[in-house]
Amino acid sequence: MKRLLQMLLAAIGVLGVVVAAAVVYVTTFLDPEDFKPRLVEVVREQSGLELTLDGPLSWSFYPRLGVSVEQAEGRLPEQSAEDLPFLAFAHAEVSLAFAPLLRGEIAIEGLTLDGMQLRLARDEEGRGNWETLLQRLDEGREGAESALAPASAGPNRESGNLAVALNVASVQVRNGAATYRDLASGTEWLIEEINLSGTNVNPQRAFPFKSSFKLRSYPSLDWRELERSPALASDISFEGRMRLALAERRYVLEGLKLSSASQLAGIEGRQQIDLSGQQLTLDLSQQRLQLQEGRLDAGLQHPALGESPVPLALAMAVDADLAENTAQLRDLQLTGPDDLRLSGHLNLADLEQSPTYSGQISIAPFSLRPWLSRLGKMPQMADPQALSDVALTSPVQGDLEHIELAGLTMVLDGSTFTGKLNAGFDGNLLNFELQGDRLDLDRYLPPAETVDQNAAWDDFLAIDKAHADDTAELVPAEWLAQLNLNGALDLAQLRLSGLDFTEVGVAMSGGDGRQRLERFRSVFYDGELSASGALDLTREPIRWQLNPSLERVRLEPLLQALSGDDSPAPLRGRLTLGGELETRGNSWPTLKRNLNGRLAGQIDEGAILDVNVSRELCSLAAAIEGRETSRDWSADTRFERAEASLRITDGVARSEDILVLVPGIELGGTGELDLGSERFDLRTAARFVDGADAACPVNQRLERVPLPVRCSGELSGDSGEWCRFDREAFQATLAELLRDEASRRAGDELEERLERPLEKLEERLGEGAGRELRDTLRGLLN
Repeated sequence: MKRLLQMLLAAIGVLGVVVAAAVVYVTTFLDPEDFKPRLVEVVREQSGLELTLDGPLSWSFYPRLGVSVEQAEGRLPEQSAEDLPFLAFAHAEVSLAFAPLLRGEIAIEGLTLDGMQLRLARDEEGRGNWETLLQRLDEGREGAESALAPASAGPNRESGNLAVALNVASVQVRNGAATYRDLASGTEWLIEEINLSGTNVNPQRAFPFKSSFKLRSYPSLDWRELERSPALASDISFEGRMRLALAERRYVLEGLKLSSASQLAGIEGRQQIDLSGQQLTLDLSQQRLQLQEGRLDAGLQHPALGESPVPLALAMAVDADLAENTAQLRDLQLTGPDDLRLSGHLNLADLEQSPTYSGQISIAPFSLRPWLSRLGKMPQMADPQALSDVALTSPVQGDLEHIELAGLTMVLDGSTFTGKLNAGFDGNLLNFELQGDRLDLDRYLPPAETVDQNAAWDDFLAIDKAHADDTAELVPAEWLAQLNLNGALDLAQLRLSGLDFTEVGVAMSGGDGRQRLERFRSVFYDGELSASGALDLTREPIRWQLNPSLERVRLEPLLQALSGDDSPAPLRGRLTLGGELETRGNSWPTLKRNLNGRLAGQIDEGAILDVNVSRELCSLAAAIEGRETSRDWSADTRFERAEASLRITDGVARSEDILVLVPGIELGGTGELDLGSERFDLRTAARFVDGADAACPVNQRLERVPLPVRCSGELSGDSGEWCRFDREAFQATLAELLRDEASRRAGDELEERLERPLEKLEERLGEGAGRELRDTLRGLLN
């Protein structure tokens, strides 16, 4: 045992002497400076770079034997000595395997590069300064592969060639930097603190690979002089296992893991994005890039998204054709909070110049409410469950400026819409052609305040206070002035303000600051509603124009819908109405104050319900003449026609020709409504007319006598105090007749006969009307 131990110690000693002698031989008889000319020549042949080695080539012994160089620069052929070099580094060291070096071979064991500087630039025509270099490398690919042949190929001492074996135990790039200046777009990118490491680098098998760097983006080339902050600042790191197939020009990164934390200008918080993939393949021979089982995880942070980052995850597979600048994104699966699930596929084209996309997307049913709340865009709605069931599917195409859904099918809270939609990302383009089964807009409008029946009329006339702030802007004028619009919407059913519309058709268009309602048409309570209009946003204040039309609309169900309860309507008949309106401004008070135009309408087949004007007038006439009526009267007042025209001037509507024709009786009057103050004054009178369809026989003197009623007040006031008997008008017209009657009858007898009709009249005209009429009669008879 002792003898064996002595032999081992002797062998170790001999090996140590041999190694020491070999080191002395190499460092004494092999001068690294002898490699300089050949190294410069090889770099020029293989890449076209002019290599300048300002520092000396020297040996290094610890931790391993190698050659190092200081201050090396590489310039492109077109660069002068005064230009900043295309590539430079402060220190480079190559560690060599010792035994092959004794045979005149170079077997690289390690590579270290410190302080690398790479300067990339694209000129105004879009040509990069690296393109010539890549072309040269591609042309000399076979020579490069020969230079990187295994060390066993042996030296070629006569030609001075040294074979290189690419089997590197360690590759390290430390503290590198790169710049990219794009003169065409006027932007600059900086990549700093580049660190890269790989172990057991070999073209025959995969090896571990890691890298990290800081990325900065600036929107202008003069950012240094102006001391501007970057628009984007990112810390990026990635790792995986790299497989190099140099002969096939194919590079594979397995188990890819990329992580980035980015800061955007003007936005607090960092955006976290992580990319992983089973395998990323770059095949330069086929000009293809492929990612298998990729997954992108993002934590987006923005003031518009709320205080907490929004987590999103996108699973996908990528297949890109680098020669054609196209790519396919397959098996897309986007998931997020609140049940967000989007799936589909996309085909990308013209990626280098003007990227476009096409494909198919589907969004599974989810609630839009929490997303709008997160964005601070959730409006108050009458239905607290509105927007809680949204889904869509459609082919999709577009570019960086717009998106088009050419075959859209969308579900919105049980309503289904189909058609196409084209929208610009800047909000200035909107084209659509949609068809839907039903839409209840009342669900999406602000909650209605408690209103009475009279307020429902105000709603119908569009003169109510629609919002708590009555002076708020009605439409976003600035956006509409920039909008290019072309839209059409067809609905089987529409509900708005408690009113039902069927077979609805709407068409809109606009541009250059002018928006137009080309048509609105609907079946409306067994009649037809139509309208057209325009909005001119090129002038200040903005100008509105509307041409409404109603054709034979049934009044009874319409008024019941407006009342909002089950109370019976006061009228029935078929309403026809039309006219032209115009105004200016962008708030309700301004629009009402500046309203001008005309309206004319009539009611056919009509009746005033639960009151019979003929009975009241005939009873009063009979009482005056000293007789009684024995006719059976209808409960309603049927009229042949009711018509009126309105002239609106600066927010005041006036009518001089209100007319209602009841068989044998004519009701006429005038009226005025100030839309600004909401005050109105209506004067009407009923009188007998001679004809075959007279309501009752009366003498000629009574045919000339009207029964006047005056209605005045404010629309927001108590409707019970609106209408009253017009004492002054009645006194003026009856004065002469009543004096004649008083001369033939005792005043007391006439007053007694009029008592019962006056009581009924009081019921119809309102409390106090009969008393006023009695006082008038007493004054005339006395």
